[in-house]
This record gives sequence, C-alpha cells and structure tokens, in this order.
Amino acid sequence: MRYKYVVILKRESEKATNVLSFLLCLISAVYFIWSAISSSASSPGLAYFHTGIALVLLLVLIINLLGKGSNGTRMRYRYLLLIAALGWFASPLPWLAGIFIILAFLEHQTKRPLEIGFDDHQVVINTLIRRQYDWSAFTNIVLRDGLLTMDFSNNRLLQKEVLDDDEDEDDADEKEFNDYCQSRLSEAVQK
Repeated sequence: MRYKYVVILKRESEKATNVLSFLLCLISAVYFIWSAISSSASSPGLAYFHTGIALVLLLVLIINLLGKGSNGTRMRYRYLLLIAALGWFASPLPWLAGIFIILAFLEHQTKRPLEIGFDDHQVVINTLIRRQYDWSAFTNIVLRDGLLTMDFSNNRLLQKEVLDDDEDEDDADEKEFNDYCQSRLSEAVQK
C-alpha cells in the first residue's frame, strides 16, 4: 500500500537488545566449551560439534567488539542466535533451541524501524502486529521539532522521536504534514 506520508520513529531498545543478544551468545559459547570438555571421552562427535559452534560464536563476537563503530553498520545477532540454537538443540536442554529461535526472530523485530503510514483513509502503525486506525480514532496528530505526537480519542497519547533522515531530499515539511493531518482529522469529525 502506498502512503501519502511515512514517518520513521527512533528505536530506543536496540542497545539493550544488542547487550542481551551478546550475553546470550557468550554464555552459550562458554557452555558449549564446557560441554565439549566434559563429554570429549564419552561422545567425541558432540564434543567436536560444540567446540565448532563455540569457536564460531566467540570469533564473531570478538570481531564485533574489535570492529565496533569502524564501518558504521549495525550488528545483527540473529544469525549468531540461530547458530547457538543449533548447539542447544544437541545439548541436554534442547528446549533452549526453541527459545533461541524465538529470540532471533524478536531481535530482528526490535531493530526494524518503526514506521507509521498516513493515507487518506487510515493511519497504519507497522509493528510486529500491524495496527490500523481510522482518522476518527485521533483527536490530534502533530509533528514538531522532530517529535511526533498522536493523541487518540480514548485519551491515549503516543509521543516518539522521529528518526533524523538528512539524506532524504523528498522529506515533507512539518507544516505540510501537520496541515494534511489537520485536514484529515477535521474530515473525520464531520462524518
């Protein structure tokens, strides 16, 4: 669907997600090394498997720590979490593999930009579960000084910082966006 305006909001949870993902991968690597050492005599195949997974996890985590901020790319831990899930699947606690797969999916979701689309008929908030609202669900929507404020009719308020996107030259003016929202809101009240 094409929207007349799309506002991209900042994500505050990315740093916490990175720390949690890093710690989970590190703990998994330490456990896999311990498992490999303790099971090397009884099942050498499992020991080799856990050693390989632990080395991959540790190598990528070290590369991430050393290269942090050098190229400006954001680290995605979802693949590391999936690799850790493989190791947990071959452990005495295979149910942890399912948790790591779910965490890999959620890690991706927390890093996706939160977008709000505005068109003539509705406002769509693109989260894990897409939410659509008619214009009549709002009493006011204002974008001012990089802050989007959405005042719902049920006295709920959403106020978030907008992602600063300097490279986009086709960005709409705040006044133009606010005028559009006010016209849509006044039409919704008249219906």
